[in-house]
Formats: sequence, C-alpha cells, structure tokens
Amino acid sequence: MTWQFSLTGLLIGVLVGLTGMGGGSLMTPILIIFFGFKPTYAVGTDILHGAIFKSFGALRHRRLGTVHAHLALWMFAGSGPMSLVGIGVAAILAHYYGDSAQSVEARVIGGALLLGGAALFLKAFLRPRPNGGELGDMSRRDKAIAFWLGFAGGFVVGLTSVGSGTFFGLVMMLVYPLMARRIVGTDIFHAAALLWVAGFGYLALGKVDLHAMAWLLVGSIPGVLIGSQLGVNLPDRPLRVALATTLVLSGVKVVGVPDSSWIIVGVLIAGALALGARAATERFVRRPAPLEVRAGD
Repeated sequence: MTWQFSLTGLLIGVLVGLTGMGGGSLMTPILIIFFGFKPTYAVGTDILHGAIFKSFGALRHRRLGTVHAHLALWMFAGSGPMSLVGIGVAAILAHYYGDSAQSVEARVIGGALLLGGAALFLKAFLRPRPNGGELGDMSRRDKAIAFWLGFAGGFVVGLTSVGSGTFFGLVMMLVYPLMARRIVGTDIFHAAALLWVAGFGYLALGKVDLHAMAWLLVGSIPGVLIGSQLGVNLPDRPLRVALATTLVLSGVKVVGVPDSSWIIVGVLIAGALALGARAATERFVRRPAPLEVRAGD
C-alpha cells in the first residue's frame, strides 16, 4: 500500500496550497478511518510528516518576507514545551489504559476536529485587518497573548496533532493587525517549528510509521506546489468552508456519532447539490442576453 499514501499526500498538499491551512486536521482522521492506524501512530506519523512538509512552505514564506518572526517565536516559546507535555500525556494514557486509551484519544481527536471545523467556519467569514495596519514591535500584551496561545495550542497539537494550522491562525486574525499573507506565513512558519519538536518526541517513542510517512511526502511536497499555483485564481472563502465541512465530518466519524455514515452521505449529497445549483446559476447569469430584432431589419 504505497500509491494510496502518495495520493493522500497529494490531495492534502493541494488543499494546503489552495487554502493556506495545515493538513494535519485531515491527515490524522484519514490515517485512522481509511488506513486502519491506531490513533497514537496516526498522530505521530502525521506530526512528523507535517514537520517536513510544512518546512518547505515556511522557507518559501520566509524568503517572501511574509513571516512575523518575533510573533512566531513567542508562540513557539509556549507551544514547543507544551507539545512535549501533550506527547507525555498520550504515552501515559497508552501505558496505563492500553486499548481503552486509544478509544479515549480517538474521541479527543474527534472533538478537536469538531472544534477545528467550527474555528475554520469562523475564519472563512472573518476578514483580516485592513492593509493600513501592521504589527511592528510587539508590546508586552502582544507577547503574553502569543505565549499563552502557544501554551494551550501546543498541548492540543502534541496530544492530537490537530490545531497547528487552525487555532493559531484564527487567533492571530482576531487579535493582531496583520495582513492575510503575513497571517498565513507566520502560521506556517510557527507550525513547522512546533511540529519538529512534537515529531521528534513521537519518533523517540517509536510511534511513527516511517514507511507511510515517506510515501506521504512523495505526494504532499509536489501537491503543495500545485495547490499554491492553482490557489492564485480561486476564491478563498468557498475553499475554507469546504475544508471546515470536511473537518467536521471527520470529527463526527472519529467520535463515533450514531449513524455517522448516513450523516456524512447526507451532507456530501447536499453539498454536491448546492455546488451544482451554484454552477448552474452562474452559467445562467453569464449567458448573454438575446439580441432584439427590430422591425425592418
């Protein structure tokens, strides 16, 4: 099973390139639901894969000057250590509770996915600060918010792998006067650094499937380049809404909501009908009006 991993990585990479969001919230449930990974191994593989994968985006944004380095470092001061605490909690749960801990962690992942989906829905309809404002020198308040954001978010990422590209970007959009490209660049730069710490932690515990990770990277690295190119001409909001819907549906499945399969099928059918109706409407609106024929012509 190799090309399936590469295809999954390609799809995740394209989504990241299109939306500017991290693919971790999608990769973990995919590994659990479709590839039969235990939650702990899914989280570890996803995190180390994300560290390598997002480093390419981080370097690119750094060269483009779209990274607020001080903000990213203050978030990392809280998130780096707390991600290791999250990994430790996951290891303790697995040691003392065995298979039941896997079930509990799956529910935690599902809950984080539901929260991440809700956060993305909010983010899809929020607008970044006007271009006239930019965060220059950080005040003590700015640094405190960044640190405690990293402190809380790092623990969630270490435990579940969910949130590195969702919660941080949402809070930055709400709190800091940053342009959209600076939010995306800072978010990816911080996520890459955070995931390297958490990824090595899971690697030390032997909770990373290196074979699967390597084949995921075969698809995800070119995928992000393709998605970045395609994303230039595509509207941002519908893509974020689609990603948020995917996160919520994944959370519903992982949590184990009764009749979740029927819920997912119903939402997908409704989404397909909505997309079809929108496409038909746009085609009708763009249709040129018939020319009037005047008498005597």
